[in-house]
Amino acid sequence: MIPFTKMHGLGNDFVVIDRRKGKIALSAERMRAIGDRHRGVGFDQLVFVDPPKNGQADVAFRFHNQDGSEAGACGNGTRCVAAAVMAETGGDTLAIETIAGLLRAEKRGDGLYAVDMGAARTGWRDIPLARDCDTLALPLAVGPLADPVAVGMGNPHCVFFVGDTEAVDLERYGPEIERHPLFPERTNVEVASITGKDKIRLRVWERGVGITLACGSGACATGVAAARRGLAGRTVEIDVDGGALSVDWLENGHVVLTGPVAVSFKGELAP
Repeated sequence: MIPFTKMHGLGNDFVVIDRRKGKIALSAERMRAIGDRHRGVGFDQLVFVDPPKNGQADVAFRFHNQDGSEAGACGNGTRCVAAAVMAETGGDTLAIETIAGLLRAEKRGDGLYAVDMGAARTGWRDIPLARDCDTLALPLAVGPLADPVAVGMGNPHCVFFVGDTEAVDLERYGPEIERHPLFPERTNVEVASITGKDKIRLRVWERGVGITLACGSGACATGVAAARRGLAGRTVEIDVDGGALSVDWLENGHVVLTGPVAVSFKGELAP
């Protein structure tokens, strides 16, 4: 039996498996079975908690999407699992090793947890794109969606600014954009509307998952894209389907994501 914890950040949900005391290997097929919302536990991402390999981190996280593929970064997942580890240790800060780099999380009070997601990547090779393009205005159009901004947040993002986010058939266009040849590693797809001063309404199609109630790295990418376009300042409130997240694009280029976390339940996975 494999113990697990089910957590969520504004409905963006995770199955968390702790491997710090012993090796646990799951095939992509097994991950897909666990992620099945009808026959399994259900998750947007599966998060493994591992011992760190370098001396700078307190812990290591590995993220896998619902389809079993590995994700480089997961903002809400990092916040949730960091909150659980901090509850164990009694600390207010945590250094986390990920394949996207070293991340730092902290407890902010009032049930809020923040994570520094590192520097936003705006160069075409760093996102990555398949060829040299203006990342502030990609030569890409699918249906009513055109002229997106590309941002790398440890994983690739394609952000479209639209007049009415709700009017976009994201379930129809998301899969096509995710697999567009311009994105060699596929991409997350965001549709965003400016709803007020430094306020953004956001819906997300996550690479390897589909439509989610919230997406931390997607919120970060959208905040950066809006600031680059001159549509908002460097600190914004992002309204996702599950609630509100705060995004700060710092002067040093790093992006800080803040929001609530919750534990849904604990259980054990049968063989």
